[in-house]
Amino acid sequence: MINGKLNILITNDDGYNAKGIRVLARIMSRFGNVSVIGPKFHQSGMGMAVSIGIKKLAYKDLGEYDGCHWAYLDSTPASCVKYGINFGDPKPDVVISGINHGSNAATAACYSGTLGAVMEAALNGIPGIGVSIDNIHPDADFSNVEKYFPAIFEDLYNRSKNAPFGVYYNVNFPDLKDTKGIRTGHMGLGRWVKEFTDWNPDIYRRLGMTMEMFSSQMNKEEDGEKYYMMIGTFIDSENNTPLSDHHLVRDGYISVTAHNIMTSDPTETAALKEDSTLNKDF
Repeated sequence: MINGKLNILITNDDGYNAKGIRVLARIMSRFGNVSVIGPKFHQSGMGMAVSIGIKKLAYKDLGEYDGCHWAYLDSTPASCVKYGINFGDPKPDVVISGINHGSNAATAACYSGTLGAVMEAALNGIPGIGVSIDNIHPDADFSNVEKYFPAIFEDLYNRSKNAPFGVYYNVNFPDLKDTKGIRTGHMGLGRWVKEFTDWNPDIYRRLGMTMEMFSSQMNKEEDGEKYYMMIGTFIDSENNTPLSDHHLVRDGYISVTAHNIMTSDPTETAALKEDSTLNKDF
């Protein structure tokens, strides 16, 4: 159980109008005071990118809806978290990002704007949890997330109090009516190939998406340019195990993975310390 009401900041990378973030706000409202700051437009693949420099960032307060306070920022998910931390009063006790339309298991975690938001939380010493489902359709069924995520959240939030600095959590749901259970796993391995495909907006339309969702990424076209879109085919690694998170999701389980923003590799660091070329005085 969680004692007392939490101050909860919610964001996503699908934009503030996405179904997933509305469902997540409803789920989390039972745990405390919910503030939603979502990107104005779709921000998938932004990772931990932030908007710096002289770019003009539009923020709009959208008021109260279903007991939660809503706003958007025309920026990346990590920038939305920065805004919530800078201007939140009180500052958030926890940051939840999602529910992402699409899996963020395996090496998708390296690119995910959903997880970039909770990495920003972890960098600031705030517990962060990313939540995704293996369905990219705008009208995905989130009923299993509503059913099972509250207990997962309570457990992860309580664990986060004693977790090392930099830890954040990645929760991925299979797109199934009958989920087999929950498993703790590790980030799976794999890569995408043949990622550059000729631009074809009909692919988005078949998924129920509109170009307005992506309008912040629509650049002015110039003569001589050739246009692509990134989709690609995922190639699984032979080094995966049954506990690789994307295999758990494939096999019908909710996967829970602990990540850390501290990306130094301890094994190679120890080896480097034994290298006289890299450890000497001049």
